[in-house]
Amino acid sequence: MASSQGSSPAIAHVYRGTFVHSTPHTALQILEDALLGVDTEGKIAFIGKGEELNKLSQSCGFSPSEVIQLAQHEFFMPGMVDTHIHAPQYSYAGTALDLPLLQWLNTYTFPVESRFKDLEFARSVYTQVVKRTLRNGTTTACYFATIHTDASLLLGKITNDFGQRALVGKVCMDINNAVKHYKETSEESQEETCRWVTSGVCFPQSHISETIEEVNVVKKLFPDSESYTDVYLKHNLLTDKTVMAHGCHLTDEELALFRETGASLSHCPNSNISLCSGMLNVRNVLNHKVKLGLGTDVAGGYSASMLDAVRRTLDTSKVLTIQEPDYCTLSFEEVFRLATLGGSQALSMDDHTGNFEVGKDFDALRVNVAAPEGPIDLVQVDEPKVCDGALSESTAHTFTRTDMHNI
Repeated sequence: MASSQGSSPAIAHVYRGTFVHSTPHTALQILEDALLGVDTEGKIAFIGKGEELNKLSQSCGFSPSEVIQLAQHEFFMPGMVDTHIHAPQYSYAGTALDLPLLQWLNTYTFPVESRFKDLEFARSVYTQVVKRTLRNGTTTACYFATIHTDASLLLGKITNDFGQRALVGKVCMDINNAVKHYKETSEESQEETCRWVTSGVCFPQSHISETIEEVNVVKKLFPDSESYTDVYLKHNLLTDKTVMAHGCHLTDEELALFRETGASLSHCPNSNISLCSGMLNVRNVLNHKVKLGLGTDVAGGYSASMLDAVRRTLDTSKVLTIQEPDYCTLSFEEVFRLATLGGSQALSMDDHTGNFEVGKDFDALRVNVAAPEGPIDLVQVDEPKVCDGALSESTAHTFTRTDMHNI
């Protein structure tokens, strides 16, 4: 395309059609017949209305004939954000769901994770999970790895090679009575963590109040702390870049600490049910104004699909409504926001991604609900509308910043 005016980066692509996203004040906003321009750096250069085509083409320096028109049943949405997924556990996802959390970890998880000292094994599994999550529309992921620094660094390289935005966490663990060779001494953990953290930015991630049994174990380990959350607080691990998974059994006082520190929660409904851990009251978390995203939590959660996380979030909310009829059930619009903008806020990345705003990365999924041989049957009753359930892993093409450089 022609160069844009002034010293701004040139316009690389312009799309016209329907765009669906969230804003901090609107859970689901549908922009019909919209124009969106992407510059050569993969940033959103402008957003306008279709009727402004001639005006925008002159001011931004592109030819109207080069505009890419979306089909009637297509739309763009932001890439989804998985705020909690265990990459090594993808190797046994969908199996071994017959035990509660702590026994599950000792019986299945730790023996498998101990194998990731083998870099070729790690490369095979990590390549599969990154490719699969991208195919499922996850453009940003917050990965748990293992205690092995080199394998964790390899996961970071693989995400970068495939163009997936990711936070990768090396596990620090000095207690493991079930698989004794899968742990570090405190000295080893400190040494390896220093080798791992090469920049001044650190995004702590862990788990909190997943099960009642876990909460009781923490009480015994840290008897001087007032709560599970207080343990992290006393060790300076609750920051505005901290992401804690689950939180099913947090008290209101603990949620207040999350709000005060700016720490985030990752809601993992599939895992919470699959391991019989508990149910997070998302409405209560939102009422406390705590940052919240969704996570697949593979392999406690059996699916690496964020659409599954969306569906399970709605299911959990409806179960809570059955138990308490006055409960304010979540809407699909609210959960859509949690899977996109909410996730980017939870990971402190909302300056770059999460929705369609000028200056942000064009991190998007192009969805076609009428794709040939797709899983959706359209029955024409009224005018076409973007509605709940209109997404599927097999109908979307993922756009990341890497794509924008390669198209």
